[in-house]
Amino acid sequence: MNFFKTIKVFAGLFLPCILLSCTPKNQPQNDTSVNSVENDYYVAAYVWPSCHHDERFGDMLWPEGTGEWEVIKKGNPRFEGHYQPRLPLWGYEMDNDPQVMEKWIDLAVEHGVNIFVYDWYWFDEGPFLESALNDGFLKAKNNSKMQFYIMWANHDVKHNYWNVHKFKDDTSLLWDGAVDWDNFKIIVDRVINQYFKQPNYFKIDGMPVFSIFSIDNLLQGFGGSLEEARKALDYFREEVKKAGFPGLHIQWNQGGGSIMSEAAAEKFSKRVNEMGFNSVAMYNMGGRKEDYLAYGDNSVKIRTQMDSLLNVPVFPCVSIGWDDTPRFPAKGIKDVVHYHNTPESFAALLSKAKKYAASHPEQPKIITVNAWNEWVEGSYLLPDMLNGFGYLEAVEKVIKEDYDPYSE
Repeated sequence: MNFFKTIKVFAGLFLPCILLSCTPKNQPQNDTSVNSVENDYYVAAYVWPSCHHDERFGDMLWPEGTGEWEVIKKGNPRFEGHYQPRLPLWGYEMDNDPQVMEKWIDLAVEHGVNIFVYDWYWFDEGPFLESALNDGFLKAKNNSKMQFYIMWANHDVKHNYWNVHKFKDDTSLLWDGAVDWDNFKIIVDRVINQYFKQPNYFKIDGMPVFSIFSIDNLLQGFGGSLEEARKALDYFREEVKKAGFPGLHIQWNQGGGSIMSEAAAEKFSKRVNEMGFNSVAMYNMGGRKEDYLAYGDNSVKIRTQMDSLLNVPVFPCVSIGWDDTPRFPAKGIKDVVHYHNTPESFAALLSKAKKYAASHPEQPKIITVNAWNEWVEGSYLLPDMLNGFGYLEAVEKVIKEDYDPYSE
């Protein structure tokens, strides 16, 4: 047993989780959901809520009035056989249309996806791209079928990142994802009252789950001080308790991730512990390669390392693929996952993630999927003209029908 694993077991068995505000890995967690879930598995697909006209910044960023569809439609092939532009089977639907969302919810639940994780933004002292959640999901008549939670996507954005056709070579900063105390308190009040109090907001042990994408920007907003950032998170927890919940489950989102050096691993583990995070998840599975099989193999190694370092749950992530060339004119074949990128390969990797989840009975069986609708990054479960419903059918086979490709 290595040093980190020894420390992990010792902490899980003997140390109270006062500092971490978490349930140790060896202690069962109950009441992970407001609804019952088939086979106890939670498949949480990320929702990138960009395909609608945003009231605050839509005219400036995507002036055609269709959100990022404007960029997705302009995708062009960079090599022979490159699938661009991506073609949605159901057309260019607005993600803030409640009737569209009702169709998506039925489709997701039918195939075993039972949580939507919404990317959520706060730029220039106000919300951005909230309409997909507020006007789409929350106004869908059937949203009680589906749970949701928020991932605060507090990353920086350059001018040309989300519309290179308009802003060309302008790489100057458009938005800084860091926020100060005043804005943080507004955010806390907003998400508690607007989202946590929804009956289908996803909870673990009765605690609303709130994921944070950029820990560096979180720290930056509080002067780079780990202690001050911890105070902010503790303030958030106390406000959640005042609202009638037993606590708050704060999730560190590792983004993509890679195998860490010994020094980086030590820093990562220390930050998770000292800042009091309850779990770690990933937005995409990390270790990206041109070959999806190598991509998946790298992701398993990354997950194994994180699991060995931490005494809080690590939730596995499975990505559909990766192709963000519509955003970046200079990118080519080496930037795209294009070998063995099929629903069958995805099913095999999802099966591995399911086995990992099953091997950790002390934590909820949560698997995140990148993504529900990341069209501009080539990673989506929604049906398209190439694979039809293939990726959703893969989820259904692995999660609901207990398909195991390794048993054949």
